[in-house]
Amino acid sequence: MVDQERFQAACDTVLGKQRIRCGIGTLSEKTLHAILKCYYEPYQENHEIKIGKYVADIVGENGIVEIQTAQFGSMREKLNSFLEVCPVTVVHPVPVKRKLIWIDRDSGTLSQPRTAPCKDLRADIFSELSHIPDLLLHPKLSFCFPLLEMEEYRYLNKKEKNPKRHASRCDRIPSALTGEILLCSKSDFYTYIPAFLPEHFTSSDFAKAAKCAISTARVMLYVLYHMGIAERIGKQGNCFLYQIRPI
Repeated sequence: MVDQERFQAACDTVLGKQRIRCGIGTLSEKTLHAILKCYYEPYQENHEIKIGKYVADIVGENGIVEIQTAQFGSMREKLNSFLEVCPVTVVHPVPVKRKLIWIDRDSGTLSQPRTAPCKDLRADIFSELSHIPDLLLHPKLSFCFPLLEMEEYRYLNKKEKNPKRHASRCDRIPSALTGEILLCSKSDFYTYIPAFLPEHFTSSDFAKAAKCAISTARVMLYVLYHMGIAERIGKQGNCFLYQIRPI
């Protein structure tokens, strides 16, 4: 359950310290990570605990919490190590509303915010899960996807004719936590099976029933297949033919 008061307190704590010390443009993409760490564990004595040869973001009575703002594939070895010790929850932020702000490196001038489109939530979530398909059924591994409104700061690239093209991301600062998606067991993934899906179906059929892009349907089916939820039963032309295994 989302705690708005605690989230605002985490934002105030982190932004108050970092902006006084650094200012926008020098936070090195750590603000989002720091705020989420403070939100999910307000007590700093539980932060940055060494477990084996790795350092866990949070260690508490419910196990380890890892805040992962980069791709899941980069933490495979760390996850395997942590899962030998205790339960692990991976927290990965998903933007539901973004405002882009460009920074001029020379003058420090900030542009006016511009609203930017966000990906389909399912595309964001399943594209990350697809990097660790072999770990998804581990009984001690769960996932939490906080849904955030955020401001994204980018440095203008003055080497380009259009300086916004290929701009490098400086920092992301969340402004609101609107909800969470929790995936704690195999049964939770069945909620992503669309209604009115044919008994035997292709990725195109899945995309139509789920009302999503075909690329999103394919990555979802890749994950569901590796979890033993979607079974490949043959081919229809060049496409795999699937059926859903009952829970």
